Amino acid sequence: MNSPKMLEDIRIVDMTSVIFGPYSTQILADCGAEVIKVESPRGDFFRGAGKPVNTKGMGACHMTLNRGKRAITLDLRDEDDAAVMRDLMETADVFIHNVRKAGIERIGFGYDDVKAIKPDIVYVHCTGFGSGGPYEPLQCYDDVVQAASGLTSLMPMADGDPKPRYVPSAIVDKVAGLHGAYATMAGIIHKLRTGEGQFIEVPMFEAFTGFLLEEHLFGATFDPPQESILYKRQIAPDRQPSPTKDGHMSIVPYVDENWQKTFEIMGDPDFLGRAGLATPVDRFRNQDKMNARIDELAPARTNAEWTRLFNQANIPCMAARDINTIMEDPHLKATGFFKRKEHPSEGGYFEMQPPVRFSARPDPEIGPAPRIDEHGEEIREELAMRKAAE
Repeated sequence: MNSPKMLEDIRIVDMTSVIFGPYSTQILADCGAEVIKVESPRGDFFRGAGKPVNTKGMGACHMTLNRGKRAITLDLRDEDDAAVMRDLMETADVFIHNVRKAGIERIGFGYDDVKAIKPDIVYVHCTGFGSGGPYEPLQCYDDVVQAASGLTSLMPMADGDPKPRYVPSAIVDKVAGLHGAYATMAGIIHKLRTGEGQFIEVPMFEAFTGFLLEEHLFGATFDPPQESILYKRQIAPDRQPSPTKDGHMSIVPYVDENWQKTFEIMGDPDFLGRAGLATPVDRFRNQDKMNARIDELAPARTNAEWTRLFNQANIPCMAARDINTIMEDPHLKATGFFKRKEHPSEGGYFEMQPPVRFSARPDPEIGPAPRIDEHGEEIREELAMRKAAE
C-alpha cells in the first residue's frame, strides 16, 4: 500500500507563465500537490519555446516545466469564465500567479478579491520587484534582473572583456522559482497549523540579489566595511578548468590540507615552499599562483588519468563536459535522472526526475505536461457537480 503523497489533497490554482512560476509549481506537483494550470485561450506563450513533435503548444520547455499538472483555458475577461475561476478558487488551498498587481486587480482576482471567496487562501504573488520601491510596477524578466543585480558585471571582472554579459542560463527565473516553492510550502504549513491563509510576495529582484550576495557581499557585510564587496575567489581570471592532455578539467583542492597533496600528485611536491605559500594565509591570498601552476602541470596527463589519481586522494575533480553529452553521464544514467517516457500525444520524450528524494515516497508517479485545455471539460464538470451537491 502506497503512503500518501507529501502534498496530497493540496489544490494549487496556478496562473503563472514562462519559467519562474511554472518551475515553482512543478516542484509542488512533484511533491504530490494537485496543480491546475490556468491559461488564457492562447496558452502560456512559453509553450512555443522549442519545436513541438505533434501538437501546437507542446514545445520542449513546456514539457520540462509543467509535468504533473492539469490544464484549463479561461478567458477571465469573459464573465462566464471568470465565474468558473471563482468556483475554482472556492476549492483551492493556494493561488499562485505572476500577473502584475494592477493587472490582477483589474480582472478581479487581487488578494482581497480572492480572500473574499476563500478566506483561508494562501495567495502567492510571483513578481519582478518587491512592493514599496520605485521598481514595483515595472515589467520584469530574467535578463533584467541579471543586469540590475550586478551579475552581468562579474564576467568582465573575471576575464577582462569589458562588456557586461548575461549568464547563459535563465538563472534568475529558476532561483526565484525555488524561493516561490519553499515560500508556498511554508504558507501551506502555516495554514495547516493555524487555519489562516495569507498573502505571500516572491520578488525576483530581491530573491536573486540575496542569492548572488550570499558570498559577494563579503567585506561590505560589516559597518564600517572591513574589505571591499566581492568574494574575489569567484571572479579570479584563473578560476577556470585546467587544460589537460585530452581536454579540460576542474581540479579543486578547496580544503587547505589538499593543496600539498595536489602538487605531490602532479609531480611538483616542493612548489608551495618555493613559491612562498607555506602557510594557510599565504595560500588563501595567493590562490592565483597555485591555480597557474596547476594549469602548467595539468597537460601532462589525460582527464581519465587525473580523475583516477585525484579520486584516490579524495581531491574533488571532474572533467569539463560539453553540455551536448550530459545525457550520457554515467552517474545520471545510474541514478535514473533522465527517464524515457511516452506522452499520449507527443510520443517518446525524456523527463528529468526530481533531484530530491524522499524515503516516504521513493518513486513518485509524475504525469506528463498537459496539452492546452486538456482537462478543461473535466474540471468544469467537477465544479458543476460540487455546486449541485451543495
